[in-house]
Amino acid sequence: MPGNYLIDGSSLGYRAFFALPDTMVTSSGQMTNAVYGFTSMLVSLVGEHHPDGLAVAFDRPEPTFRDAIVSDYKAGRPETPDVLISQLDLIRQICSALAIPALEVVGYEADDVLATLATMSRDQELEAVVVTGDRDCFQLVEDPWIRVLYNRRGVSDYVLYDEAGIEERCGVRPRLYPSLAALRGDKSDNLAGVPGVGEKTAARLLVTYGDLDGVFAHVDELSPKLSAALSSHEDQVRRNLEMTMLRRDLDLGVTLE
Repeated sequence: MPGNYLIDGSSLGYRAFFALPDTMVTSSGQMTNAVYGFTSMLVSLVGEHHPDGLAVAFDRPEPTFRDAIVSDYKAGRPETPDVLISQLDLIRQICSALAIPALEVVGYEADDVLATLATMSRDQELEAVVVTGDRDCFQLVEDPWIRVLYNRRGVSDYVLYDEAGIEERCGVRPRLYPSLAALRGDKSDNLAGVPGVGEKTAARLLVTYGDLDGVFAHVDELSPKLSAALSSHEDQVRRNLEMTMLRRDLDLGVTLE
């Protein structure tokens, strides 16, 4: 399955850190569980799929444009442990040693870098596979050019999604995933959804009315309780949508070649 494999280094490093034992240390005391897990994943990926190209995206420590929109974005998440930060630096060094581009942009998240690279690949009619544990990347899936290899848990449990796979999992086509997330909310990002609206209800509304504009244009057709909840949270939902949509037009300073 050739193509450009675009890897979320921050997401997968984080997952490896919490999946593997903290007893994995060097003789100098440097913890290496995240480094080991990420590198094992990378070796398996190359050995099994033989990608035409590789890139790894990382988050930056600075605030992003999303923090300017919602001041308490991702509030409540525990601070990233220093022992993980040091391992992410080691993962960057591994990428450098293997001549794999490690990309990050101040003011944006790794997801935005991945979205830009995937869009560049699509526009040149080259296949791209985004490797991540972040559901926000579901919105990028576009047959036949962009798929997501999603890390469900640990360091070895992955599932490959095309458009049909996203629809089976979420109830909507990939292009509607940001609207689904906007209605449902995202606790991990501290984005509140509409009270009483879970993923199944959000999917049903979007399938019935087409998009968020359609949903809010037809609230009077819904039950009084659901209509009132949607109407009173419309601003929140539209702000959530702005937060969830990934940027696809970053200046990365690289070409696919």
